[in-house]
Amino acid sequence: MALSASTTLPHSVESVTAVFVNEDFLRHTSELVGGTLESFAVDGDLAGAFNTTTVRTIPTTRMPDLARKFVGESLKVTQLESWAAPAADGSRESSISLKVAGAPLDVNAVQRLVADGGSTRIELEGTVTSSVPLLGGKIADAAEPMVGKALNIQSTQAQAWLESH
Repeated sequence: MALSASTTLPHSVESVTAVFVNEDFLRHTSELVGGTLESFAVDGDLAGAFNTTTVRTIPTTRMPDLARKFVGESLKVTQLESWAAPAADGSRESSISLKVAGAPLDVNAVQRLVADGGSTRIELEGTVTSSVPLLGGKIADAAEPMVGKALNIQSTQAQAWLESH
């Protein structure tokens, strides 16, 4: 199942990047959906290429019953991001991989933070797949809207965060 989203924030790529890798912001967005931020780590200097590892526990209350049968009441999600160094215009790209403990679900995406004057256009493209024979497509189809919403929450909350901090 394909993921695709785009939004523009009236802030620089540098500011948006700083929010996306801010532990307090990640805790805030995790709690906003009823989850918890278990851990967060940055490996490297934000001025260049770097990697992040975010581990969250999120409730499954909003998932379809089909998916909940497989995963239970909550999910432990590990999000790995590999950020490229900024381009000449400040734009950045990160490869995102989500692994869900105990669930046959994989998410791989590329997020681009494109400098657009003083604003940042956030573009996200990716896929949600499941390895369960016969039911894998249905599980991925059920999970895709939830994954898409979770990744979009980050963008919409970043706007509010930048305006209030």
